[in-house]
Amino acid sequence: MDARPARPIDAPEVVRLASVMFESMGVDATSSDWIEAALRNVQERLDDDLAVFVVDDPLVAGRLIASAAGTIAQRLPTPMNPHGRAGYVQWVCTDPEYRGQGLGRQVMAALVAWYEARDVRAIELHSTPVAESLYLSLGFSDSGPRALRRR
Repeated sequence: MDARPARPIDAPEVVRLASVMFESMGVDATSSDWIEAALRNVQERLDDDLAVFVVDDPLVAGRLIASAAGTIAQRLPTPMNPHGRAGYVQWVCTDPEYRGQGLGRQVMAALVAWYEARDVRAIELHSTPVAESLYLSLGFSDSGPRALRRR
């Protein structure tokens, strides 16, 4: 079971896994508006400013068991990021019955390599406590300027 780039046909499964992630965080992910917008975004943006890496279910054709999505945004340049390209990781999920097998690491490593190939030096993500050790082991940290958010 190896990570591979998602294709537009994978969009329904990518969104299903994102729903699993949101539900595990206590967020209702059943809104048809959200699901339709998510499907459209994955199908339209893949291979543009969006990459998704997935792992196929070894037993069920067409089913995915892990995924990690990331986008690239163009920000203003800084001394630490002269190109201004910034990555944001979203929708990292492994189906519950396949957790603990390194699949999250596989899809995240593939996503980080995708960013590196595009010279994206600044990559951000939000982590649940369960996944924090994975991200720390991949070089993510909480050092540097403090991030604040207004909602």
